[in-house]
Amino acid sequence: MTAVLIAALVLLGLGLLADLVFGVGRAWARPLPYLLGAAASVLLTVVGGAGVAGAPIRLSLDAFLGFGSADLTVDRLSALFLVISFAVAFPVSLACAAWAVRPHRVRARGLGCAYALTLLSVAVVLTADHVFVFLFAWECLTVAFYLITAHRRGATATPAIVTVVLGKASGASLLVGMLLLAGQTGSFSLPGFAALPHTAVRDAAYSLLVLGFAVKIGLVPVHVWMPRGYRAAPGPLRAVMAGVAVNVGFYGLWRTLALLHQPPPWLAVVVLLLGGATALLGIAHATVQTDLAEVVAYSSVENAGLISVGYAIAMIGATTGKPLLIAVGLLAATLQTIAHALAKSLLFVATAGIEDAAGTTELDDLRGVGHRLRFSGTGLAIGALTLAGLPLTAGFVSEWFLLEALMQQFRLGALGYTLPLAVTGALVALTAGFAAVAFVRIVGLTVLGPRGPRDETHTRGTGPLGALGIVLLSLGCTGAATVAPLQVELIAAGLSPAVPATVTQGALKESWVLQPVFPGFSALSPSWLTIVLPALFAAAGLLCLFFGRRRVLAVRRVPAWRSATGGVEGENQYKPFAFANPTRKVLANVLLTRAELRTVERRSGGRDDDPRPDASGAHLGYTSDVVEAVERFLYRPLQRPLHTAVRAAKRLQNGRLDAYVSYLLIAFVAVLALVLILT
Repeated sequence: MTAVLIAALVLLGLGLLADLVFGVGRAWARPLPYLLGAAASVLLTVVGGAGVAGAPIRLSLDAFLGFGSADLTVDRLSALFLVISFAVAFPVSLACAAWAVRPHRVRARGLGCAYALTLLSVAVVLTADHVFVFLFAWECLTVAFYLITAHRRGATATPAIVTVVLGKASGASLLVGMLLLAGQTGSFSLPGFAALPHTAVRDAAYSLLVLGFAVKIGLVPVHVWMPRGYRAAPGPLRAVMAGVAVNVGFYGLWRTLALLHQPPPWLAVVVLLLGGATALLGIAHATVQTDLAEVVAYSSVENAGLISVGYAIAMIGATTGKPLLIAVGLLAATLQTIAHALAKSLLFVATAGIEDAAGTTELDDLRGVGHRLRFSGTGLAIGALTLAGLPLTAGFVSEWFLLEALMQQFRLGALGYTLPLAVTGALVALTAGFAAVAFVRIVGLTVLGPRGPRDETHTRGTGPLGALGIVLLSLGCTGAATVAPLQVELIAAGLSPAVPATVTQGALKESWVLQPVFPGFSALSPSWLTIVLPALFAAAGLLCLFFGRRRVLAVRRVPAWRSATGGVEGENQYKPFAFANPTRKVLANVLLTRAELRTVERRSGGRDDDPRPDASGAHLGYTSDVVEAVERFLYRPLQRPLHTAVRAAKRLQNGRLDAYVSYLLIAFVAVLALVLILT
């Protein structure tokens, strides 16, 4: 299997070179990096499957790097994330190839290079067992994200800058944390960190590592790059970032727990509460956004919060010495990671197809998009239903496990754990409720709603490769729930470096019946639901046809309901913006909702065509907007002192070369002194 790993890395390297050498001038060359990436993804998925099964896979980098022992090693945990990431990367790569072959979609070289660099960095991060190999691949991923988000010519540079700045902050946090651990062990080998005793330095390093990975997955308050970065990325490259690359952050958290085991108790509680707050804030913004790409981007913030909640439950289990709690937390979080990877990739691929055909992602202009774009519309609906947690989807199984894990709070006697778990459970329940509202809007008004004014542009499909990518991702979203017990077997083997596989396999009450690891608490059979629910639906349909006869199929047409008086500006249709207005009101304190009522026509007191204009017929306009609270109250106040510091730093550019050398020497001595003090 080592040869297969080498072949996959070589294919990704060739994809990177193909974009640099051939560019985008030749039509045949534009999809080449993505097709090579699709082939590499298949090979890496095979490598991951073999690694989960226990096959030894190791690629030595000693001669290449020249500083100590360094390998690319596939153990069971890294193999699990190889399967999760690259099983999704294959259909996403097909969609990218279908998108890139269209004229004027890729206008300059560099995008295919950034795509290949992203997948290559993900593969190295998931398999690196050396500090500097890991950090080098992590920084390469930050560079790739910058290239993707900055690719569009003429667009504002702010999203790319925010993405790269927080990416560098993530890398800096990981660097300091890993150097602290390396100073304690005297080795740069990641597996060597497992032998460290529980000390204050280790706890500080643990916190820095969690912070670094939290930036990548988008945990509050370092989530602000995610909506901007995903929105700025072109086409289905958003799915590469959101469905594939973000998994390295979750892998880093899992690996940290597997190596360092017991975290500081306060850190587990902080991650738990931040996870709940992130989930609610993310879904609140997703519910009220008017742009489809931003809805999907903010739902990524929500999913990051839900996954972090499961991870925090495992951290509490490690702190209190309860392996069953570790297992149920990591199992719920991993199932949520799989659902997120599948659904988010599907949503962004479908969104790219819709944007390509319609020329916009504004929800009010996409009403009834499913009537014309069959593949993209269907993919959008299935992805939305998965993230809404409806039965027969992967999202339902993962959310069931997460809620069941939160209900285990009664097994902990300390109020310092039970109270945060209760608060987080309430936040997750609210999140699940608003998720239904958010994605019902997408399915009901955007996919299945009345046809909008831009329907004449909904003519082009995604092409055969794009359609195949959507079909595969859709089957993953629905089929994963059907074979959930097999998923549990796979996850149990993959999580064995963090918790024994026999403990996690306690979630299998029977061959096709699941329980939340703890015996006798509850049970669920998603495979049986896959049979029963369609059968019940078919039975209900047959009864309606039998007793209703032809009346069931008769269509009755009535005027569209209008929720306000005749003087209100707007069309006689219920728009996605209006559907989200109750959420803006209910969560006004979270979203900082701002509403304005104005008079649109003043001269006659009503519309120009009103036969009897008076005050009661005044033509009014209503606008409502929301505010990103974290950005407004945390980051914007930091802008002025940051600009002051930048202006002060610019003065150093006027110095002499010997002054620069002196500054470097002073900084180097200071770092050495700090390391000596800490060790």
